[in-house]
Amino acid sequence: MTTASATTATLRVPGARLYYEVRGDGPLVALVGAPMGAAAFQPLAELLATDHTVLTTDPRGIGRSPVDDPEQDSTPPLRADDLSRLVAEVDAGPAIVLGSSGGACTALAFAQAHPEQARTVIAHEPPLDDLLEDRDALYKGTDEMIATYLSGDAVGAWRQFMALSDIRLPDGALEQMFGGERDPQDVADEHRWFEHELRETVHWRPDLAALRTVRSRIVAGIGEDSAGELCDRATRALAGAIDIEPTLFPGGHTGFADDPKRFVVRLREVLAESS
Repeated sequence: MTTASATTATLRVPGARLYYEVRGDGPLVALVGAPMGAAAFQPLAELLATDHTVLTTDPRGIGRSPVDDPEQDSTPPLRADDLSRLVAEVDAGPAIVLGSSGGACTALAFAQAHPEQARTVIAHEPPLDDLLEDRDALYKGTDEMIATYLSGDAVGAWRQFMALSDIRLPDGALEQMFGGERDPQDVADEHRWFEHELRETVHWRPDLAALRTVRSRIVAGIGEDSAGELCDRATRALAGAIDIEPTLFPGGHTGFADDPKRFVVRLREVLAESS
């Protein structure tokens, strides 16, 4: 099916059916989130599609990508295998991959498992708790917030998440974002993320030796407004571990969605420098 700006399709992979969108023409760029799906990247994808083939997708178990077993956990290596199959299906690789948040973990797992398919991998603020000295406290906090969510207190769980992530929001923002009537699909995606994706993502430890072998193709991206936040610390730990310098992007943790016009300018600069 074709929309005004994208061709949409599904791909059957082991254990899931992946929804994906393709825009534009030129070198392949895959925009990857977890749990963010294709819709979160649409504005950025449209900006890039003027001179790139842009692949976006709903990760397994999220949005329009149903899984065979709803109890199966979503791990970075599993999502990286999905990405590898999507890149092969689109047949325009090797790919530039921009992964953000949990999608940055997906992108790193992709780089170490499928280096032949990776031209450049931009890991934008991966929550790599295992690389930090306070990992045990972070793991404990993660378990507590998941328990809070599963008890039925979504706002309380998000409050714990923001505190653990060192992200500060205006008073009342959480109640506005996660309280009251909400879209059923958003709630279903949120529930899956808390129960079957969050823990597996933040506990994942990349193969640092494997990443060092392809470090010339890896960019450790950090939002300019993320200083001191958990993902700022984790991304700097990754950069130090594989001996590269962090690269700053506009905005904070979700800068790609908050101001895609500013973000794409910096992204194009980074791609030009890495080509």
